[in-house]
Amino acid sequence: MTAHAALYTLHLLAALIWVGGMFFAWMILRPAAVATLEAPARLKLWLEVFRRFFQWVWPAVLVLPFTGVGMLHMTFASMETAPRYVHMMIGLYVAMLALFLRVSALLLPQLRAAVSAENWPEGGAVLGRIRRVVGFNLLIGMALVTIVAIRPSF
Repeated sequence: MTAHAALYTLHLLAALIWVGGMFFAWMILRPAAVATLEAPARLKLWLEVFRRFFQWVWPAVLVLPFTGVGMLHMTFASMETAPRYVHMMIGLYVAMLALFLRVSALLLPQLRAAVSAENWPEGGAVLGRIRRVVGFNLLIGMALVTIVAIRPSF
């Protein structure tokens, strides 16, 4: 395996974990939890889901820029010679990272506090805000994957 192939593999796996996990949470887990669990159990479930998911997302978030920059330097002479889709990929990654940090650093502690205080209405409101941010991040991630797959040459 070449160094580029190793970086590419790690890069794809990290993106798959992050975007695929958001897709699963948004499209499958959330509707199932709403259909089967009362608010207190649902909020406790989401705290555990976030804890476990973020154990995978944090490494993915860190692997992506390192592998991306590594591939950039192996493939192109500089950012100036890299195709526009590479620039778009970097910009969309930064946007996704900002949204992830918003959930991780700001909203998740609010959810923990509400659940700890058994303030279920507040917990539900915070979870709703998390859901919207994750939904937007999922859309960005899917757009990013689409752009990279078609590699536009404009």
